Amino acid sequence: MNECPPPPDDRILGLKVDVDTRRGMEEGVPRLLSALPADTAPATFFLSFGPDNSGKAVYQALRSPRFLLKMVRTNAPGLYGMKTALYGTILPAPMIAQALPGLCREIEARGHEVEFHAWDHRAWQDTLPRKDNRWIREWLDRGLSSYEGCMGHPPRAFGAPAWLLTREAVAVLSGYPWEYLSCTRAPSPFILSGTGRMEVPSDLPCLEEVGGPRGTGAILAALSKGGIHVLPVHAEVEGGIWREALAEILRGAASLGYRVAPLSEIAAMLGSRNLPVRPFGTALLPGRAFPCSV
Repeated sequence: MNECPPPPDDRILGLKVDVDTRRGMEEGVPRLLSALPADTAPATFFLSFGPDNSGKAVYQALRSPRFLLKMVRTNAPGLYGMKTALYGTILPAPMIAQALPGLCREIEARGHEVEFHAWDHRAWQDTLPRKDNRWIREWLDRGLSSYEGCMGHPPRAFGAPAWLLTREAVAVLSGYPWEYLSCTRAPSPFILSGTGRMEVPSDLPCLEEVGGPRGTGAILAALSKGGIHVLPVHAEVEGGIWREALAEILRGAASLGYRVAPLSEIAAMLGSRNLPVRPFGTALLPGRAFPCSV
């Protein structure tokens, strides 16, 4: 891949906060709003708006030993809660951000950004490779309608659930007026061919991928060379029992000279650079159970 790395004197960190579950929205988001003052740590929250079908992950666990091992290794019940593990199966699937429009607007009122992550997160994550353009368009339109109903304006960006794209998804995404995308785990930004849109990837690993709180050193080591980076954060995790680990990363980043910036600002900065144009690829990253788009 002909990536175009940023100059090493840039030290900018983006916080991409994915909200995948009702618990993450109800409990994790308020905790993160308290922990991330917008004047020093402005974050970009990518919200799931539709039903929380997290319990359907059990089907993936039954089909994939790697996924089951990841759930055990990361203590998924402790991170996500037992009720979350039953939503969409034994328990009804509650709506996520759509059920809490006041909290959606509070994120923006606090000085952070709100972008679109998902309608039904599990449906995209588990079934996208089998879906056609019509299904993808309907999924997007339902989510975007919910986003605008909560926020009163359209989103600037889309961040694909599980960092998963298909050729069909890229074709459909090209028909929407995104300012940028944040759908991959690529090592550096690029222009996603077929869309003409800038892709601002989550290039740093998740805490879950580096062993949890004991892996903060691996993330700080990746930051030590400078550059523009995006840290993927999950409201259920860093807004839950691992929130002190996020604070440790932010303290370490500050000591390395980093400034935290929202993803829209990072995209605007990158817009003046000659980024490579390429299609997405696919890779199984360390610590993950399934391949991601890169």
